[in-house]
Amino acid sequence: MRRPAQACYPHLMALSVLGLLLIFVSVVCFALVLVHAFQRSLGTGFIVLCLPIYNVYYGFSQFEHRRKGLVLAGWLGAGVLGIALRWVAVSVAAQA
Repeated sequence: MRRPAQACYPHLMALSVLGLLLIFVSVVCFALVLVHAFQRSLGTGFIVLCLPIYNVYYGFSQFEHRRKGLVLAGWLGAGVLGIALRWVAVSVAAQA
């Protein structure tokens, strides 16, 4: 027997909101990397902004910050986890 769709909504809403918060953390951390790249040079900043592969390379090799590990973990880790949580919430809601 299937539960009504309304019974699933609070859990899915919490999962979706948590995913959005993690994506927001990822955007803030990427903004730190992007500001650093633009401070280095205008060309570097545009390359980091436009090329997804280069922004990961820049983050690991040239980005300098006293909390580099936390910034990169927040950017890449929270971004991947946030996207995964949003994807799960949307796919489960679509099946309900």
